[in-house]
Amino acid sequence: MTSWHAEHAWLGDEVAADVLLEADGPRFASVTPGVGRPPPDAVRLPGLTLPGLANAHSHAFHRALRGRTHAARGTFWTWRERMYAVAERLDPASYRALATAVYAEMALAGITCVGEFHYVHHQPDGTPYEEPNALGEALIAAASDAGIRITLLDACYLTGGIGRPLEGVQLRFGDGTAASWARRVDALRTGGHARAGAAIHSVRAVPRDRLGTVAGWAWRNRTPLHVHLSEQPAENEECRAAYGTSPTRLLLGAGALGPRTVAVHATHLDAADIALLGALGIGVCMCPTTERDLADGIGPARELAAAGVELSLGSDQHAMIDLFEEARAMELDERLRTGVRGHWSAGALLAAATTGGHAALGWPQAGRLEPGAYADLVTLGFGSVRLAGAPPGAEAAVFAAAAADVRSVVVSGRQIVQDGRHLLVGDVPAALRDTIAEVAG
Repeated sequence: MTSWHAEHAWLGDEVAADVLLEADGPRFASVTPGVGRPPPDAVRLPGLTLPGLANAHSHAFHRALRGRTHAARGTFWTWRERMYAVAERLDPASYRALATAVYAEMALAGITCVGEFHYVHHQPDGTPYEEPNALGEALIAAASDAGIRITLLDACYLTGGIGRPLEGVQLRFGDGTAASWARRVDALRTGGHARAGAAIHSVRAVPRDRLGTVAGWAWRNRTPLHVHLSEQPAENEECRAAYGTSPTRLLLGAGALGPRTVAVHATHLDAADIALLGALGIGVCMCPTTERDLADGIGPARELAAAGVELSLGSDQHAMIDLFEEARAMELDERLRTGVRGHWSAGALLAAATTGGHAALGWPQAGRLEPGAYADLVTLGFGSVRLAGAPPGAEAAVFAAAAADVRSVVVSGRQIVQDGRHLLVGDVPAALRDTIAEVAG
């Protein structure tokens, strides 16, 4: 039995003091607040302890673009060309090294589980590797190296736009047919820290008559199905021109909307789309730091939540990796859009970063401090200038904390961050510098 004594802990509906958390292996056996005299061998956690955070939408190799794509006016589409240049340089060894460093950065930020939306599958000319899942399995290994869990959301990507063939670096993304994609994903090797899920890259990249194959694979295997949805107005316009309907209703007609579907971004939806997603219990992953960096727009998160959608959060292109910023940005962007404050409580925003994210990734047993849940702990220190003098509550965590305030991280009962240092990777900034230098060009 391993035990921790949290000075304060967020228990989902309240912050409690002197919380004793005990784990038998990878899961909590007991969570007891108000323990004045903890066992002498309990690990002390000063500050505020939270459940592990879940980053529900990641493209690990995009981290190599940080600081390189933000200054010019440009658009999402010009940014995409810079992203493609990095994708062209990846191989299994360099991608594992880069992703290990990126996932270690996530761990330092309190992220204990990542949803990796993976679409770089093959060699630069589109030829499969000898091991067809070499790049996906490199990502799974990277998560293990960094000590976190992963849901590898393997993305089907067949066209370079509606009715257009793949070209250039996009050849790396395609499997030829949805059936070939499914056969490759069937052979993916996961592990105790890893699960496989499915993804439809977008309605631009998967033809209408192939959407059902991808969805069917997800439903048969009882996995999450994620999809980039209405990220750009151009996507909506192209879909309406080709199919006479919105991307949301196209997915519905193809059988790709179900209880395990998570729409990513969902920025440019109409009222009918929002009502439909809510009625079907679809999840939506918001990525505010990416959406603002790429000038994509402010998504209708409040309307989606009111319709019954469960929200989660992702750092997507990793302009920054900080789920506290993603959580507060969802609220603060809504304040800018409406001129009204207080759309979500701090607890509800933390829930999007914890329980909501883990549910979106197929790990419903994680993201909460309660018996039977995975023993994941993230402790914020309150000694920084950001948090000094603030009460150790959910409001401080969401509206003042940053990733740099994370001092301790435990994943499945195993400590991977101690005093702000990653115990497995060590010098994470050096690892990031070295691996990014290899692929950024």
